[in-house]
Amino acid sequence: MSNVGFRIYTKIERASKELVEGFKGLPTPNIADNMNRFSCVHAEIKPFNEIQLLGTAFTVKSSTADNLLFHKALDIAQPGDVIVVDVQGDVVNSVTGEIMMRYAMSKGIAGFLIDGAIRDSGALKELEFPVYARAANPKGPYKDGPGEINVPVSCGGVVVNPGDILVGDADGVVVISPEDAPAILEKARATFAKEAGIFKAIKDGDWNRSWVDELLELKGCEIVD
Repeated sequence: MSNVGFRIYTKIERASKELVEGFKGLPTPNIADNMNRFSCVHAEIKPFNEIQLLGTAFTVKSSTADNLLFHKALDIAQPGDVIVVDVQGDVVNSVTGEIMMRYAMSKGIAGFLIDGAIRDSGALKELEFPVYARAANPKGPYKDGPGEINVPVSCGGVVVNPGDILVGDADGVVVISPEDAPAILEKARATFAKEAGIFKAIKDGDWNRSWVDELLELKGCEIVD
């Protein structure tokens, strides 16, 4: 019998390490622009240090104020996984802190993305471990359950499926379906190269701005002198 709401799926399909690593160093805006501005986690979920987030989603659907399933995820996630915790945006209790973060680091886990609160945020600033969350709160969690592991979850208004590729930087986090990732990676690299050309043109005083007036005319804007 299926115990809906209190179950653990131990196996997920992960993209190749080469594909995931291909997004390393690419700015999230370059990626998002090539996804029609979708699949970006809400801006209320912020980074708590400056370490880039990159890895494969390992999802947890958690009861509010509870981290029992989060702890189980720590034990079974693989190196390169990002543990994504759906706490329904609740920030009354934190669901993780420095102990869990250090344990995750020891296992090669690639980071945390939490639609909820953390604690020990001061210590986190000194750790080489990316954590994104809504808030910090010293009030700790309980360990009662229920919850689920490796099911689709909601994080910052975006559906995150187990195995999705996650990229995060100072601007936020973007969620990429593995099936779409090769095409998105190619387009994001092209955008990155194009912007490098624009930066050079700006430096040289040679950035062609004629497109602004052309677009305004196309859209029917009236210019009054």
